Amino acid sequence: MNIPLVDLNTQTLALADEMRAAIDAAMLRGDFILGREVGEFESAFASFCGAKHCVSVASGTDALHMACRVVGLQPGDEVLVPSMTFVATALGVSLAGAKPVLVDVDPDSCLLDLSKAASAITAKTKAIMPVHLYGQCISPSAFRRFAAEHGLTLMEDAAQAHGATREGVTAGSIGSIAGFSFYPGKNLGAYGDGGAVTLEDEAMTERLRLLRNWGSIKKYHHEEVGLNSRLDTLQAAVLLVKMKRLAEWNDRRRGIAAIYDSLLAGLPEARLTKTDPGSVYHLYVIRVRERDAVLKCLQEQGIGAGIHYPFPVHLLGAYKWLGYSKGDFPVAEAWGYSCLSLPIFPEMTEDQVGTVVSALKEALASNS
Repeated sequence: MNIPLVDLNTQTLALADEMRAAIDAAMLRGDFILGREVGEFESAFASFCGAKHCVSVASGTDALHMACRVVGLQPGDEVLVPSMTFVATALGVSLAGAKPVLVDVDPDSCLLDLSKAASAITAKTKAIMPVHLYGQCISPSAFRRFAAEHGLTLMEDAAQAHGATREGVTAGSIGSIAGFSFYPGKNLGAYGDGGAVTLEDEAMTERLRLLRNWGSIKKYHHEEVGLNSRLDTLQAAVLLVKMKRLAEWNDRRRGIAAIYDSLLAGLPEARLTKTDPGSVYHLYVIRVRERDAVLKCLQEQGIGAGIHYPFPVHLLGAYKWLGYSKGDFPVAEAWGYSCLSLPIFPEMTEDQVGTVVSALKEALASNS
């Protein structure tokens, strides 16, 4: 049996008729840029996240970049970010002219470790941007308290956490501002790239709308150096159709994760990730020894496992200029060497989960 890491085809086929109707309606109107569905989606997604405003953009990376700009970060400013994350977290900071300052992660959850964050603060530190990694929220109370105590702007990289909650708060409404991605494989994925920023502040919202549209609110009146970064109308139509199912899909992901937890409980060779009940399990990640060999065995058996992420930010060539060395963030490096993502998607069956676990046990045994 071939089981993909993410099965987009099954979902696409199930939604084909409704999706075609939504896309056709937008196409027949011809308002492909900032059309009606864009505003409808922004309103719906803001409400879903418990935020006052949502401004859609062309990608998750653009969302983080523009969020950094509108909160007022300047060249030379520093932002605390976790060392284990996708590169877009750091890119959002550095594209805005600021400097990402890395913090090691928690050994059990892989979320930014607040106990190590204070020592990274300097006179130049202006913000902290934790990541809701794998679909699990940071603690709102702990991070809000930390940001307040140190006079920092709390930002969220929520690219993997559409609908995730913790302490009764939804990702996208924890900090001052949050960036989301709608890359096709996300819990809420478009049929191409897309992103959004959620926030409360009216002035920052208006500036985001200006920035995404070449720095212009009125045609040919360009008030500052902006970007061409707009979620196109067809993608907004796609996202509106999918949003109707997002809560149900997230519940299904939690159910699949619970089956994995049960089947893997007590297996000494597999270390499970500590998660909060409000996680939406964008990814189901475990840690194993001889990870690359185990991954190869799984793939040879038709199991589409993966790695998220093999290299912490400080070991990427793009960020050599930060001056970190191997060994500076040992917990993040340990995650990079051992993390293994198992297949998870809303349409996954219990039998498929069982097949993945059986193949994993066989791979672990052969590499023990």
